[in-house]
Amino acid sequence: MPCDPGMLEGLDLFEHLIDEDRRRLAEVVGLRTLEAGTTLFTTGEPGESLFVVRSGEIELFMKDTTGEKIVLAIAGSGEIFGELALLDRGARTATAVAMVDTELLELDRDDLLLLFQKTPTAALRLLASMGHMTRKADELLRTRVSRNANVADEEKLTAFERVSDWIAWFSGSMVFLLLNLLWFAGWIAINTLPLGIRTFDPYPFGLLTMIVSLEAIFLSCFVLISQNRQAQKDRVRSDIEYEVNVKAELEVAHLHEKTDRMYTEMLERFLRIEKTLARR
Repeated sequence: MPCDPGMLEGLDLFEHLIDEDRRRLAEVVGLRTLEAGTTLFTTGEPGESLFVVRSGEIELFMKDTTGEKIVLAIAGSGEIFGELALLDRGARTATAVAMVDTELLELDRDDLLLLFQKTPTAALRLLASMGHMTRKADELLRTRVSRNANVADEEKLTAFERVSDWIAWFSGSMVFLLLNLLWFAGWIAINTLPLGIRTFDPYPFGLLTMIVSLEAIFLSCFVLISQNRQAQKDRVRSDIEYEVNVKAELEVAHLHEKTDRMYTEMLERFLRIEKTLARR
């Protein structure tokens, strides 16, 4: 149904129209009213018009190969959506659902050409809207690729955990072993051999035994902390591998569906060719 010329006022896309042009455009622009929860269009449907939100909110989303819902945008008052399918005459790339009671202005290709003739700056606004959606899609793609378990773990490390990892790594190195050998040998030599140095821990080296016990306790704690973190990293890696496997399985299933569809279409074409040749 046509809209009232007053409905075009206050919307950025129509702000440069004079009253006469606004009245003429209102005669062809459609008004759509949606209740909360109503689906305006779904992914894959042919698109023949774009929409401008006059009031309310529209959620635009799609589903990835794992069936998870990806919210692309929430279109509010004055915002444009659905322009891509209109411009390239392709299918809708997302599903649009009204989150609340919503009023939409609907423009088809002829309406859009009329608008651009009256106010060329409207084309720039439409391009800006498309650019905004493209940037959001790029950000979603960047953040939804398969994660790197090591990078994801590094981003959450505290200073204490970093120190624990370093101590656990150092305690398992040859340098640490050699330092301990030199320390024990020097300690025993000073307290047993006549080197002219005053002994401070005679045999059976009670102080050394206590220090070594404390060293073993603290090193065990640091190693356990590092192992717990490694177990958490392994769980993250397992989750990532599961996600990758699910995506690969679904992609293979889609390829099978496409192959079956192509096979069916080829059989239908061959049958038509055979029938054509038989008539001759």
